Formats: sequence, structure tokens, C-alpha cells
Amino acid sequence: MRKRNKGKKRSYVGLSVLSIVLFFFIWWLFTEGFLGTIKANVLPGPVKVFTTLSDKFSNKNPDGALMQMHLWASLKVTLSGYVIGCLVGIPLGIFMGWYEKADIFINPIFDFIRPIPGIAWTPLFILLFGIGMLPKVIVIALAAFGPALVNTYTGIRQTKEVHIWVGQTFGASKFEILTKIAIPSSIPFVLTGMRVGLGVAWSTIIGAEMLAATAGLGYLINLCRGIYRPDIIIAAMICVGLIGAGLGYVLTLAERRLMKGGRW
Repeated sequence: MRKRNKGKKRSYVGLSVLSIVLFFFIWWLFTEGFLGTIKANVLPGPVKVFTTLSDKFSNKNPDGALMQMHLWASLKVTLSGYVIGCLVGIPLGIFMGWYEKADIFINPIFDFIRPIPGIAWTPLFILLFGIGMLPKVIVIALAAFGPALVNTYTGIRQTKEVHIWVGQTFGASKFEILTKIAIPSSIPFVLTGMRVGLGVAWSTIIGAEMLAATAGLGYLINLCRGIYRPDIIIAAMICVGLIGAGLGYVLTLAERRLMKGGRW
């Protein structure tokens, strides 16, 4: 059985690697290969892009900063806002999911705010707080807040009635049932909300930096659009994708280890 599972994993990894190789081969074929019909100033090939990406870690031109500086600027804002969004969204989701009156009172406000994308708040917060780290952190916090709250709320609401009944039978108070039954059983939903919220937060910061920033990957993409440097734009996009995938993988790995550990 284990050998069969290992064989499946290897085949899945092989297919994933093959899809990536095929993507870059087709890209190279139509830009730098013998079927090169796309001009380099429109869509540079993978060799040009990765050469530019490597060079940007030691060359400050044309924006006056190294790639790692932009990476840190984006990560710093994203993680700060993400933590704030989770710290507010998860407790509020528990509160709304467990107390019906709180749900009835807060839900209409949340339903009104939820459809508004986080990036739409950026111009308002710039007017209120100016161009700096604070408005972007608030925007990211709002972006991460929604998934954290919704998934936590869903997890609390889906607590099995039989578990609640058992707790009541043994004389547990409503607070004890919440802390010892409802919250532990909702942990998978909470972790899913955190993972989704991180993805939303990372994509939101790129858009926010394109509107108002002096550093960051979104700022770099927007700047190079104006000076017509598609090679740097694609290099920055590759960094966005790699970091986003890496952050998601770290959270997924943490979730699997926690669940396998049998803590919840």
C-alpha cells in the first residue's frame, strides 16, 4: 500500500514538473526559439527574463532599488496586515458563530462590507492616512479579515449537535462547550480561512502598491510599465507567483502537521 502511494506521489510530481517544463518550452519556442514570432520588446523570452531577474538582485537600475528590497517591502506590509486581519477576524467569527444575537447584529454590516474588494479602500485610506505603510496595512487587514471570519464562523456553526449534547449531559457550561468542543472542532475551518486569507492578502498588496507606493513588487511592475521594461515586469510577476506559492505551501504544511499530530 505504501509503495503504491509513493508511486502515485512520484507520478503526480512528475506531471507537475512536466507541465512547468512544457510551459517554459512553449514560451521559449515562440519568443527565442526557431518559431520566434513575438518581438522581444513585446514579450521577452524566458532566458532574457531570468537573466534580468538574476541581475536585479545586484543592480538597482532602473528604479534605484534591488529586487530583495522590493520583496521585503511587499512581504512586510502583507504579513503585518495579514496578522491583524486574522487576529480580528477569527475571534469575531467565533463570537458571531456562537452567539445568535451577535450574528444578527453584526452580519448585516459584514454583508455590506464583504463584497467591496480590499483594493477599493486604498484611495480612501490614502486620503485619510497619506502614502505610507499604514494605509496599505489596513487594506491588507481588510482583505485577510473576510476569509478568516467567514471560515471561522462556518466552523463554529457546524459544530455537531451530538457533541454539544454530550457536553451538556456532563454538566459543561455554555462557555466550556465553546472552548472545549466548538472551537477545537472548528480548527480545520480556521486554518483553511487563514490559508485563503493569505492568498487574498498577497494578491491585494500588489494592486495596492500599483496605486500608491514607493517600493514593493507592485510599485516595480507599475514603474516598469511606464518605462516599457516588460522583462522586469515579468521578472517581478515571477517573484509574486513564487512567494505566493511558497507562503501557501508553508501554511498547508503547517496545517497537515497539526492535523496529523492529532491535536484537533
